[in-house]
Amino acid sequence: MVASASLDQMLDLYSLAVGIPNIEYEPEQFPGAILKIKEPKVSMLLFKNGKIICSGASNEKQIEQGIRRANKMISEIQKDIKVKRNVPFEIVNFVATASLDMNLDLFEVAMNLDNVEYEPEQFPGAILRLDEPKLTFLLFKNGKMICAGAKKETHLRKGLKIVEEMVAAKTSAKKNKPVKKKTTKKTTKKTTKK
Repeated sequence: MVASASLDQMLDLYSLAVGIPNIEYEPEQFPGAILKIKEPKVSMLLFKNGKIICSGASNEKQIEQGIRRANKMISEIQKDIKVKRNVPFEIVNFVATASLDMNLDLFEVAMNLDNVEYEPEQFPGAILRLDEPKLTFLLFKNGKMICAGAKKETHLRKGLKIVEEMVAAKTSAKKNKPVKKKTTKKTTKKTTKK
C-alpha cells in the first residue's frame, strides 16, 4: 500500500537528516527525505510542507504505526512539531504481486491481447493496461505479475481476475486447438552381415 498524509506543519529536512541516522536526504537529486522504519518495515517520503508518503505497508495498521513512529522521530529533533495521536491518511495506490501458475509466451500475449506493450530489448516483461478498473500490470515469462494503480482493494481484486481470465482464454484457446498429426514415412534399412 502507498498512503499519503500530512503533519500540517513545516519540516526542516536538513536538521532531520542530521539528527536521524536512517534518513537519506540529497536535495540536489530529490526534494524529499527518505526515512526507513524497521518496525513496521515501511519507507516514508518526508517533504518540507509536512506531507508524508508511506510505502511498503501491507495493511492500514502498519500505515498508522509507521506515520506515528515517523511523527515521534521528527518531534524529537524538531521540537515545535507536535506528536499527533491520529494522523489522517489516504491510500493512494495498491501494489500487488500474483502468479498465474503458468509460463507465458509474452510475444504471443502481446499479439493476442489489446493494450499490451512488449519490448524485450528494453524490459523483460509485458505491460498490460486495463481501462476499467484503471490498472497497469507487468507480466513476466514465469507467470508472475505485478499490479499497480489501484485506489481500492476491490479494484485490485477485480483487475487480477480480469487479467487471469484474459490470459487463460488465450492460452486455453491455444491448448484446445486440434493438433495436426504429422505423418512420417518410416524407412527401415536392412543390414546384411558379410
